[in-house]
Amino acid sequence: MSDNVIVDVHEHVAQVTLNRPEKHNAISLGMFEEFVACRDRLQGDSSVRAVVLTGAGENFCAGIDTSLFAAEIPDLAQKMAPQGPSPANLFQLAAYVWKEVPVPVICAIQGVAFGAGLQVALGADIRYASPGAQFSVMEIRWGLIPDMAISAVAREVVPVDKLQEMAYTGRVLSAAEAANSGLVTALTEDPLAKAMETATAVAARSPDAIRAMKKLFNEGWQAPVDAALRLEAQLQLGLMGTPNQAEAVRAAMEKRAARFAD
Repeated sequence: MSDNVIVDVHEHVAQVTLNRPEKHNAISLGMFEEFVACRDRLQGDSSVRAVVLTGAGENFCAGIDTSLFAAEIPDLAQKMAPQGPSPANLFQLAAYVWKEVPVPVICAIQGVAFGAGLQVALGADIRYASPGAQFSVMEIRWGLIPDMAISAVAREVVPVDKLQEMAYTGRVLSAAEAANSGLVTALTEDPLAKAMETATAVAARSPDAIRAMKKLFNEGWQAPVDAALRLEAQLQLGLMGTPNQAEAVRAAMEKRAARFAD
């Protein structure tokens, strides 16, 4: 990956930083490939137990780099088709990769999360925002629809009528409005510090149970009831009696920090 998407792993937590602060972290064409490479790296690193997603500088992400509107994108039809085993195309993967990462992804939002930037944030499992942050589904301003997996990543986050009102008008929401609508999990003066605090707490839990929980939440919430209940039981059976589950019990009984294997 280039320096536009930085991944730093420390004590089981991966911090992923969108790193174009001079462009308000607007997403360039090359960054779409970098998001996929980031997903592949995180999927292949069993030591990672949580991910913090943030933006360098004063903003999370201002959306697509507007220079792309005037550019000829090579192999556009291929890029707009599902990529390998993923149901998402290359552009949708900017948001959808965070669903495909097997551990919780916690997004820290400061400044603006506009258009594509909001959709990337919606791909995370948890979103913390500063009180001064701003949000917008902005694609209508360019005569386009939001098409970076919003139909998949927003469906369990915000009521569809609130999302439609945002998308049809392109208006900018304050952080308080975003929190009230469900776009944001919580407001905090230092969203990155709060995200790291939550990620550290997650990383201290059984990685097997955490990964199983994410699978349950990703796949079970939209599944028919019978399928969701089967999945829940299957995941639980896969955890019971395993070394990390036994260690969780011992640590709790002995009132000490658990020592989990990756």
